[in-house]
Formats: sequence, structure tokens, C-alpha cells
Amino acid sequence: MYSLGIDIGSTTSKVVILKDGKSIVGTAIVTAGIGTNGPIKALEVAFENAGISMEDICYIVATGYGRRSFTKANYEISELSCHARGVKFIFPEAGTIIDIGGQDAKVLTVNSKGQMSNFLMNDKCAAGTGRFLDVMANILQLDISELESEAKKADNPVKISNTCTVFAESEVISQLAMGATIPNVVAGICQSVAVRVAALVKRVGIKETVCMSGGVAQNGGVRKALEVELGVPILYSDKAQLMGALGAALYAYDRSKN
Repeated sequence: MYSLGIDIGSTTSKVVILKDGKSIVGTAIVTAGIGTNGPIKALEVAFENAGISMEDICYIVATGYGRRSFTKANYEISELSCHARGVKFIFPEAGTIIDIGGQDAKVLTVNSKGQMSNFLMNDKCAAGTGRFLDVMANILQLDISELESEAKKADNPVKISNTCTVFAESEVISQLAMGATIPNVVAGICQSVAVRVAALVKRVGIKETVCMSGGVAQNGGVRKALEVELGVPILYSDKAQLMGALGAALYAYDRSKN
């Protein structure tokens, strides 16, 4: 029995196909989100990976910003619930989940059953999100994937005090003009994101174990800065960006049995 979860975000489309609610047999991450052909492309890639077709799928759950626009879904569930379920599947010990996506940052606590017990969300400002890192990488003429390696070279991280993306952009340019090295600027940018997200975590309350999901979880510079800010280790999986789609696939399996 195959179930499918699709997470249509602001910048990416993710798909996970599960067999019997236990084994991940197909995945896809396509850098094209809501309002594009990203969801269809992600489906094609996931089906190719799994070696099956749409006819083999018993149930589909959609999540993410674009979930209501995906007409092939049998049901839709909020990304908060799906991320909680997905992370709990990979990390059963998870108590706090930090999810940093393209346009927002979310912090949620979960109980032993993987159900969300509390959450806070920053979706009013791009600071502390993937979009903020994209803008900063563009200023520094770096690929987003290079931020982690550059941050590791830092010996004196600069302080980026502005939380607004527009003003932070000016601040970064000023730091470069004053002779700050790119690694020190990158480390400062990662710390800036960590400080903003850590404030959300502290408002919710840290419930160990702490895990990260979402695209920004792949950035080791941000993860390490968050560990320093929170004073606890953070668990991370290479499936971090797929957690929402994984949770949706798990919910799809549950609903297929009803």
C-alpha cells in the first residue's frame, strides 16, 4: 500500500512516497513552489524514484502554503501538524522542533505521540528565514550552499544588529566596505538568524530533545549558531527539507485505513 505526501511551499515542492506507512520508497525536492509547475515536477521525480505511478497511490495528503491549490489531494493538513509528525517519525525523542523555511520560521513543541502542544511563528518579516539567507548570499556573490563552509573560516564574526532584511543588507555592505572578511560577515549573518529564531524558541520554552527541519536546517552555520544561543545540541537529518511531506504521507497512510 502506497501513500503520498506533498508539501508545496513558497519556494520548493517536496514529495514523499511511503510503503505500508513504514518505508520511504520515493522522494523529490524541486526548487519551484506555489503557483509553478514545481508540484507536478516533484511528483514525476518521486514516482520515478519509487518505480510506481499515480495509479498505485491509495491516498494523498497535501500540506504547505500551496496545499489548497493541489487538486489531486484527497485531504489537506497544516504544515505545523505535518512537520511535527514527520520529525517524530525520524526522531522519536523530539520535544522541540525548529522549522525554518523560505518565508517563515516556526517553533513547535510536541508530545510523546507526535502531536503539537504549542507553537510560535514568524511570518511577518523575512529576517530569520531562508529568504533572508538568499538575499545575503546574493550580496556576497555566494551560492547559498557555500554559507556553511564560509562561516567555518570565520575568526571574528561581525555583529549584524538589524533584524529587517533591507537594513541588514545595508549593514552587510557597510561591514564589507570597512574591511570585514566574507567568512566573518557570513558567520555574523548566521548568528543574526540564530538570535532571532532562538528568541522564538525561548518564548515557546525549550523541551528537549531539540530538532531542526526545513531547508535552512541544512546550513551548518545556522545550526551551530543556534546551538550556542540555546545551549543545547540540535538534531538534524539529511531529510530535514522533507519532514512536512513525510508527515503528510504518514497522515495519508492513516486516513487510507479508515
